[in-house]
Amino acid sequence: MFDWVVSTIDSWGYLGVFLLMVAEHLFPPIPSEVIMPLAGFLAAQGKLSLGLTILIGTLGSTLGTTAWYFIGMWIGEARIKRFAARHGRLMALSPSDIDTARSWFERHGAAAVFFGRMIPAIRTLISVPAGLARMPFGKFLIFTAAGSAIWTALLTFAGLLLHENYARVEGYVDPLSKLVIISVVVVYLYRVVTWKPH
Repeated sequence: MFDWVVSTIDSWGYLGVFLLMVAEHLFPPIPSEVIMPLAGFLAAQGKLSLGLTILIGTLGSTLGTTAWYFIGMWIGEARIKRFAARHGRLMALSPSDIDTARSWFERHGAAAVFFGRMIPAIRTLISVPAGLARMPFGKFLIFTAAGSAIWTALLTFAGLLLHENYARVEGYVDPLSKLVIISVVVVYLYRVVTWKPH
């Protein structure tokens, strides 16, 4: 994954950063923890502008997660629950999981959207209960963009600071990204096998 992400950004530039950050939310697992530090590497080499890279990464992340907000809003809680009850085994999602996500969002509101943008696995899912609760879109967009900008900037600066150790970092990131993918698949399969409607 490391080489593929580098090649995509190197070949496509800012468009590559944007598309990868959108894809992070639509076709996981392509984690921003891999994408943005590598964009930071390329910025350190003078191939990309640091500020523009952060801006483009933030826009991609915000657009990707906003899609889930509208899915939650348009489909609605009742239909999502019916879908989960019928196809929950494949989704590893039960109607009670939806209730839990919604109640957690209702307790934390805008703070959940803001800080959720910085937490792996939560950063995409938090948009669904926000849409279900019909959080005002302008408010959702502001807190999503703010949280995304901070997280994207931190990851990009990390890549910028580590650019001299590119080969060393590659040795850690590539196997780590493969381990993340394997872990996600294992957890998914476990949830499918042990899933019970409730």
